[in-house]
Amino acid sequence: MTVATAPRARRGVRPELLLAGLAFFVSGASGLVYQVAWQRILALHSGVGIYSIAMIVGAFMAGLGVGSHFGGLFSLRVDARRSLKLFALVELGIGVFGALSCWIYYDLLYLKASWLYSPAWRAGILHFFGLFIPTFLMGTSLPFLVRGLVAELRTAGRTIGLLYGINLLGAAFGAALTPWVLIRLVGIRHAVLYAAAGNVLSGLLGLAAGAFLRPTAEDDAASADDVDDAPPTRHRFPLWLALYALSGFCALALEILWFRVLEMAVKSTAFTFGTVLSLYLLGSAIGCLIGAPLVARLRNPLKTFLLLQCVLLVYSGLAITLLVTLPPSTPGYAWYVGYWGKGWFGLGSTWEPVQFWHLYVFLPAAIFALPTVLMGLSFPTLQRAVHDDRRTSGRKVGMLQAANIAGCVAGSLLVGLLALDLLGTTGTFRALMLVGLVFAVVGARHFGWRSSFAPLAASLALLAILIPGQRRFWLRLHGADRHGDQVLLEEDASGVGAIIPARNGAFTVHVHGKSHSWIPFGGIHSRLGAAPSMMHPAPLDVAIIGLGSGDTAWASAARPETRSLTVFEISGPQPRLLQQLAAIQPFPELRSLLGDPRLRIRLADGRNALEQEGKLYDVIEADALWPIAPYSGNLYSVEFFRQCMRRLKPGGILCTWAPTARVYSSFTQAAPHIVGLGDRSVLFGSNEPIVLDPDTWRARALSPPVVKYLGEESAEGTAWLLQRVQQLHRMRRRQRTERMNYDLFPRDEFHTPD
Repeated sequence: MTVATAPRARRGVRPELLLAGLAFFVSGASGLVYQVAWQRILALHSGVGIYSIAMIVGAFMAGLGVGSHFGGLFSLRVDARRSLKLFALVELGIGVFGALSCWIYYDLLYLKASWLYSPAWRAGILHFFGLFIPTFLMGTSLPFLVRGLVAELRTAGRTIGLLYGINLLGAAFGAALTPWVLIRLVGIRHAVLYAAAGNVLSGLLGLAAGAFLRPTAEDDAASADDVDDAPPTRHRFPLWLALYALSGFCALALEILWFRVLEMAVKSTAFTFGTVLSLYLLGSAIGCLIGAPLVARLRNPLKTFLLLQCVLLVYSGLAITLLVTLPPSTPGYAWYVGYWGKGWFGLGSTWEPVQFWHLYVFLPAAIFALPTVLMGLSFPTLQRAVHDDRRTSGRKVGMLQAANIAGCVAGSLLVGLLALDLLGTTGTFRALMLVGLVFAVVGARHFGWRSSFAPLAASLALLAILIPGQRRFWLRLHGADRHGDQVLLEEDASGVGAIIPARNGAFTVHVHGKSHSWIPFGGIHSRLGAAPSMMHPAPLDVAIIGLGSGDTAWASAARPETRSLTVFEISGPQPRLLQQLAAIQPFPELRSLLGDPRLRIRLADGRNALEQEGKLYDVIEADALWPIAPYSGNLYSVEFFRQCMRRLKPGGILCTWAPTARVYSSFTQAAPHIVGLGDRSVLFGSNEPIVLDPDTWRARALSPPVVKYLGEESAEGTAWLLQRVQQLHRMRRRQRTERMNYDLFPRDEFHTPD
């Protein structure tokens, strides 16, 4: 970068800047608590799939963008002291809304008006308007702070960069604090109240900062020494808006792709998202804080900004390429290849330092530490370039942030709703390398092809060719290279699925990198699927949440009386993979399921679809799911079990695997009548008394049609399970309510201590 001698900095730290920085740190932490918590609640309205999450994230960021733009415009009408007062009022307003948000989003809109969120296009509109007020207010905060605190042009880039870096540091803190402490220990509702208290504190600190400012007249007066001793090369403001928008597009697209890769590579739990997001924000914060005191020396911010964008994209493409092309025996890397081919590390429920450091420190650092630091460096570089009047600093910051956020929204929607379906993960990485050529071409146009932009352009073009294909990439991250063509792989926006050969001709079914079940059928999944159908006198309509290998669904339709079998599956690749396996392997049970005219597979969030569809069933069952899997709390909560009870016909039966004491306690709060195994690991509930009749159940399980359908071994196993069903007692609500899972306090998912 080209530098010039910087002016001597003033001694000491301005007290208003110190107080405002602390306020913005707390504001950033509260903002990320809200984002994680609100995303969790709003996903109940429209589902936890990628399309729903992309809409929620897009709506959140759209509000920020609009707020940034209007905050920048309004900052022109006020002086510095009044601007800090407005910042304080904004924070207090966010706090008031935050304190009411769980009541608005959950108690009112979800529990009483969930029908409003169907179909999906209406959900997207409602998410935007539902999030608009708080996100609009959040967006105005930076322009107001900038208007209040930028005292000299020579320090504008440094001041704005420090403020933004501190805000990002707070956001990183909030992203880690939310899953590890707040949701885990006090639940979502109280987590949001803590965030609201943070906004109140931020507002009070903002008011205190305003008290240290000079009088308005002096602040607005021209200052003789407010001259930039090292003026940067100026370029047109619309160019910066376009470049920063494209930068935002690339940043959000990379974030989605990195999270997809790491979700697979670490085999995610409920703690993975917050932990990885915290590391992502921390990298940006470090870059911003490092760059802020250095930008005063920049003579050519445009060149530096374009170089940063090109280098971060080149590194991102190279890291993804090396993740697959490195030889499996490479020292250090061999550990990861071994991990990908075996079981998974249950972050949150187990603590093994070696696995934690490898998966949640070294791997993310290798993939995106440098790019996120360069993203952070880009922000103060940009500020150095555009400010030529401190009174318009707030407006320009607002417009730039609005442009950047517009790019982020486009990146979220295009990648989440389109690119992952059409191009897949590695194909989208290739496309981003081509998008990066725009930065290189703009650089070459301004600084010549003999500059460093020519080799960067060549590197981006080369990476667009060299980044490995989908199959090779996901084979490595499943640790399945040795199986080659025998592995079935599929990816779309909803996730990545695989069917991998195991011993003795069997296959394991993987969803998001984790093994969920196996083929051929006949194990515990078959027994769990068949048991409630044998208990019901006439299971005409059956619903299963989760397809997996198809084992549970297949067994649930064993009775000839069954006329419909509805399976809700959130992962799009699963049905296609099972169809491919059935076409090439002799698994008669799987072929029977997929060819069954009674079967209807709905690609949707099962809980959400069950509520929106409104149909009643004789049997409802959720396929077994690990309780610490992401969003598993939505299928083990008191509210979910109550929802299922409302969707049962008279005499209908709800069945669930109960891997923890909390699941049992939660189930007892929803089902008026309960039977199950003596160890409470399998539960059956109904709105009417369930008469224990093991002889009749056994006779049904061993009847000729059922034995012919299930096979002797599975039929006998089901009869054996049913013989051990006994009456269970409901736990009174006042007894150990802390041992229950709720939508807003999913204790098992976040491994809350007793």
